[in-house]
Amino acid sequence: MVTTGDSQPTKHQEVGHKSLLQSDALYQYILETSVYPREPQPMKELREVTAKHPWNLMTTSADEGQFLNLLLKLINAKNTMEIGVYTGYSLLSTALALPEDGKILALDINRENYEIGLPIIEKAGVAHKIDFREGPALPLLDQMVKDVKLHGSFDFIFVDADKDNYLNYHKRLIDLVKIGGVIGYDNTLWNGSLVAPPDAPLRKYVRYYRDFVLELNKALAVDPRVEICQLPVGDGITLCRRIS
Repeated sequence: MVTTGDSQPTKHQEVGHKSLLQSDALYQYILETSVYPREPQPMKELREVTAKHPWNLMTTSADEGQFLNLLLKLINAKNTMEIGVYTGYSLLSTALALPEDGKILALDINRENYEIGLPIIEKAGVAHKIDFREGPALPLLDQMVKDVKLHGSFDFIFVDADKDNYLNYHKRLIDLVKIGGVIGYDNTLWNGSLVAPPDAPLRKYVRYYRDFVLELNKALAVDPRVEICQLPVGDGITLCRRIS
């Protein structure tokens, strides 16, 4: 955050801040007032461990983790999927929200990162809910789509993975989520870069994936099979409720 001469906060100089709020102080207020006091101890422990990892920007923010946990309870989710796990912060948030017999199919190309958080997940007593599969998600999704028994079998699916494949995921996930179920696509406001001017100081990866996120947002906006709501939580999340 930068300040003007009269010490009033202005927007971030660099597009790439984890929160989309223009005031760091306001975001910190949200965390300290509403998020951290309610954050389960295992999630706090995993958040602190993840913060030491060199790729920590990949993690779900604490406020979004809280949002997902409450959302899953509101929709009474039981059978879920997560594409893109990293160290498992959002995965743990989901596992804690599900009933004792709830299930999460967790897909990621990197088991090593998942194993950073696994001891904490096990200590929290929710590891039995997780079926972790290492490898690219698309081949497995293709297999699942071929099995008509799996159509409409998921209550909730959370996608926080390779942005250039989001539309490919959507084409498959729409068959696997039940009517009335929800798919959540993370990072759909992509560091605020979607409306940034051409000369904005974007990080290379932000600039590279921006067009893919723009394409996804346009496609979801006109998809008649879903109702959508795009929220400025974390780095932006779009919820898609399947209606047909």
